[in-house]
Amino acid sequence: MKIPNSVHLFTILDAVSTSAYSSPAKSLGDPGITPLSPSHIVKDSDAEDAVEQLFLVVVAIDFGTTSSGYAYSFTKEPECIHVMRRWEGGDPGVSNQKTPTTILLTPERKFHSFGYAARDFYHDLDPSESKHWLYFEKFKMKLHTTSNLTMETDLTAANGKKVKALEIFAYALQFFKEQALKELSDQAGSDFENTEVRWVITVPAIWKQPAKQFMRQAAYKAGMASPENPEQLIIALEPEAASIYCRKLRLHQMIELSSRAPVNGYSPSDTIGTGFTQAKEHVRRNRQSRTFLVENVIGEIWSELEEGDRYIVVDSGGGTVDMTVHQIRLPEGHLKELYKATGGPYGSLGVDYEFEKLLCKIFGEDFIEQFKIKRPAAWVDLMIAFESRKRAAAPDRTNPLNITLPFSFIDYYKKFRGHSVEHALRKSNVDFVKWSSQGMLRMSPDAMNALFKPTIDQIVQHLSDVFDKPEVTNVKFLFLVGGFAESPLLQQAVQSAFGSRCRVIIPQDVGLTILKGAVLFGLDPAVIKVRRSPLTYGVGVLNRFVEGKHPPEKLLIKDGTRWCTDVFDKFISADQSVALGETVTRSYTPAKPSQLVIVINIYSSEQDNVSFITESGVKKCGTLRLDLTGTDASVPNRREIKTLMQFGDTEIKAMAIDVATSKSVKVGIDFLNY
Repeated sequence: MKIPNSVHLFTILDAVSTSAYSSPAKSLGDPGITPLSPSHIVKDSDAEDAVEQLFLVVVAIDFGTTSSGYAYSFTKEPECIHVMRRWEGGDPGVSNQKTPTTILLTPERKFHSFGYAARDFYHDLDPSESKHWLYFEKFKMKLHTTSNLTMETDLTAANGKKVKALEIFAYALQFFKEQALKELSDQAGSDFENTEVRWVITVPAIWKQPAKQFMRQAAYKAGMASPENPEQLIIALEPEAASIYCRKLRLHQMIELSSRAPVNGYSPSDTIGTGFTQAKEHVRRNRQSRTFLVENVIGEIWSELEEGDRYIVVDSGGGTVDMTVHQIRLPEGHLKELYKATGGPYGSLGVDYEFEKLLCKIFGEDFIEQFKIKRPAAWVDLMIAFESRKRAAAPDRTNPLNITLPFSFIDYYKKFRGHSVEHALRKSNVDFVKWSSQGMLRMSPDAMNALFKPTIDQIVQHLSDVFDKPEVTNVKFLFLVGGFAESPLLQQAVQSAFGSRCRVIIPQDVGLTILKGAVLFGLDPAVIKVRRSPLTYGVGVLNRFVEGKHPPEKLLIKDGTRWCTDVFDKFISADQSVALGETVTRSYTPAKPSQLVIVINIYSSEQDNVSFITESGVKKCGTLRLDLTGTDASVPNRREIKTLMQFGDTEIKAMAIDVATSKSVKVGIDFLNY
C-alpha cells in the first residue's frame, strides 16, 4: 500500500499543544498553515554510501535477557566473523560463548563487574556484606514490560534498592565496549579507537519504539556513538539478524527436524534425538574455534527459495519470543517483511517462573519471598543449579533430574518453619518431586516437562495464530533460533505442530545465530529492504469545518473562517510496507504571511484509523519548530514549508524546510521525553 497522492486541503496547526487532549487551537489561538501540493514520496538516493567504508570493524552486541555476548568482523575481510574471547568462570553444562547478563554495583553504586565475574563475586560475599551490594539480573525484560518507559525508569536490585535503568544499561554496554576494544587492540597490536568501530545492538522486534530508543540513549551514554554521529550505531532487530545469517547456512550447518530426507547424512529412520546428539558432538568439537567463516555464497537451503517465497524466523530467547515472516526478493535476495513482528514474553524465563511457583507450592510463598530477600546470593545459586538441569530436559528422558539445594536454603527453611525440607516435601502432595539423601530435589522427567508446558504452549499457540493470517500462506521454512531453541522439548513441540506445513530448520550454533547475523547486518545494512511500520504516524492539523462531518466541539472560528481543530493527518499507517529510506513529503504554507515561527507536532498511534489527536492511544512523539525570524521579508507571500518524514531504519527522522530560504530543522522521533 502506497501513501495516497491526493491533495490535502487542510491547514496544519502550528501551536505547541499543552497536552494532547486540550484543543491546541483554542488554548493558544495560533494561526495555521495550509497545504500547497499533493503529498508525494521521494526515494532517498543512498547518501550514506560514501561514509560506509570509514569503519574498520563492525562489532555486534547481543544483549540478551539471560546471556549476552559480542562478535566482530573487519570490513576488509567480511567473511570472517570472530566471536568474543572465552570468558572466565562458567557453569557446568552451559557453553561459554556468551556470559550471563548480570551486573554488580558496589554499595556506593559504582560499576564493579559484569557476567560470571559479577555473579561469582556476589555469591562469595558474606550475607552481612552482600545485602549492601546491588546485583541485577534478567533486567532487560523491564524494557518490554514497562508501559510508560522514560529516561527515569528504575530497576530494582536483588536487595530491593532502586537504580535508574538507563545507568544500568549504559554500564553494561560500556563494559562490552571496553572488552571489545581491548580485544581488538590486542589483535591489532595497537590501540583501537572507538571511532573506527560501527556498533550494532540487537533488540527484540516486538519491543515498542520507546524501548528501542532507550537502547540507543543508553549506548550514547556508554560512549559508543553520539546524537551528532548516530550512524555509528545500528539498532538491529533480532529475528532480522537471524534471518540474514540463515541465508548463508550450508547444509552441514543445520539440522532439519523432520524425517523427510536425510540431512547431514542422517537417514530418515534416525530420530531427532540421535541427530541432535551428533550435532552436539560437532558443536563441542568446534567450540574451541572462535572464528566462523561465512562463505560468500547463498546457502543450499536458500538456493531452493524462489522469488516471492516466504519463511518464518522464530527467535526464542530468555525473555521474549519474536516471530517475523519474510519474503525473498530476487535477484539480490533482499528481504521483505511480510507480516509485522509479533510475539510476547514467552522466553525460557517462563520455565524459571514455573519452577519458582513449584517451590512456593512445596515450601510456601512466604518462605520463598523471604529467602530471596534475606539470602539473595543463595537464591541465585539455586537458579543456576536449575538452569543446567533445565538444559538436560528432553522429550525421551527417563531418568530423574537432580537439583542441588544450597545449604543455606535447607538451613534457613528449618529456622523459618521449625521443620526440615524433607518434611515439607512429604507434606506437600507434590508427588513427582522427591528428596534425595544427598541434599537434592529429585524431579521426574514428567515434572520437568510440566514446567516447560505453559511457555511452550504459548509459543505454539502464537505461531498457530500467525500461520492463520492471510499474509502467511505458503510458508516454506521455519527457522528456529535463539537460546531457547536449544531445548529439545521446544524443538519437538514446534516440529509436531508445524512439520506438516513447512520444513523446520535449526542452525547448528543456534545460540549464536543472532550475533553472527547482526555482524552481517552491520557490514551491509541495506540487505533488509522493506519493513512494516509498527505505528501510524501523522501531524496535528486544522481542517475547514464541515457541518455534519465534524463534531461541533471541535469548531474554532478564527478571522471569520470556521476550522475543525485537532485533526490527525496521517503520514503512514500501522502495518504499512515501508521501503528503507522512504520519505513522505507534504508542503504547507502559513495562513498568515507574517507568521515567523512554525511549529508542527508529530503524533503516533497503534491504531490504523485515527481521526483526531485527542483520541485515546494517540501520543505526541516529536515537534518540529522552524524559526524564520530574521529571514528576508521579501519572500513570496505564499511561503512553502516542506515537511518530510523518513522511515525504514529502526529510527525515524522528520524535517521541515522553508523552501524560499532553505532554512531547515530536523528532529528524531522521540518516545521517551513526551
